[in-house]
Amino acid sequence: MPARLDLPQGTLDLLILKTVALEPRHGSGIADRIAQMSSNQVRVPPGSLYPALHRLERRGWLKPRWGASENNRRAKYYELTRSGRARLGAESGAWKRLSWVVGEILEQQ
Repeated sequence: MPARLDLPQGTLDLLILKTVALEPRHGSGIADRIAQMSSNQVRVPPGSLYPALHRLERRGWLKPRWGASENNRRAKYYELTRSGRARLGAESGAWKRLSWVVGEILEQQ
């Protein structure tokens, strides 16, 4: 079994924004989708997920609404706001540039 991946600070926020940009989801649905998209390399525990969701909501990047989950339970669904979409674009670009630069440095002999 591969070692658990520790996410650099701020990465969880970016993954949440990307996941919610695809479609509104409730908390455990967000965690499940991140695990699925990462081939189970990234598992987000509730103790990390829910504080991040609340932080993104306070910043105005996510908008919550109440709805029924797949098993007909009341759940808080999150969707991206206009400012959340702008933040996702900015953070995605910064992440791509940073990962390219780190890759270049690691390839140096």
